[in-house]
Amino acid sequence: MIVAPGMTEKLALECINLTKRFGGLEAVNRINLQVKVGERRAILGPNGAGKTTFFRLISGEFQATSGSIRYFGRDISHMACHRRTHLGLGRTFQITNLFPTLTVFDNLILAAMGLKKTKFSMLRPLSTYPNLQERAMELLEMMGMTDRRGETVKNLSHGEQREIEIALALISNPKVLLLDEPTAGLSPAESAMITHTVQKLDPSITILIIEHDMDVAFSIADRITVLHQGCLFAEGSLAEIRENRRVQEIYFGTEEKPC
Repeated sequence: MIVAPGMTEKLALECINLTKRFGGLEAVNRINLQVKVGERRAILGPNGAGKTTFFRLISGEFQATSGSIRYFGRDISHMACHRRTHLGLGRTFQITNLFPTLTVFDNLILAAMGLKKTKFSMLRPLSTYPNLQERAMELLEMMGMTDRRGETVKNLSHGEQREIEIALALISNPKVLLLDEPTAGLSPAESAMITHTVQKLDPSITILIIEHDMDVAFSIADRITVLHQGCLFAEGSLAEIRENRRVQEIYFGTEEKPC
């Protein structure tokens, strides 16, 4: 992919020939992707398409076999995961990553603490870190969950836990947010709740969302990228993807040759 001069600074994220191999398996195969600042991009594809591996490459959990990743014009291809977080790259996971025996508020404070130089002490209550409490309360207010601040996480519904996980990803004020199947396993009502939460996020945050539920993806995204067998299979506007017969074929069972 050739980028026109001056275009890079307008992009939040750019992947150039991004590839990940596990032995003889090419899980991600020469993907080229450009996501503009403030864009909402959905990443779709059947099971095994390489979506989560692709996210792990962007977040730094996996190192690419070849290719590169640029974040606001900066090459982060070999940057450690925690350094990408400090640059403003946030992420949620398919499986909820919370401390189930702690309160909602304590989960948020611990997440905020991980981004600061503040040292954790087992002898000091988390509620005594006033410099971290303000940000935690801001997020609870934004999520409409101030009444749940003292609730133990394991007592929350699955949908509420997903909302808290999004709040954890937002605690670092991310510029780019990766949401890995935030509605997986949720009821229709809970999915609608998460969809609404994502829709009302700050429009300056660039969002990439992996979704199996196409209704959710189409409700959130401005543009759709479809992966299949590790390759970028299709890309376009909501209307273009909705009408794409090749995309319909991979979702509804027609055999497709690998890229």
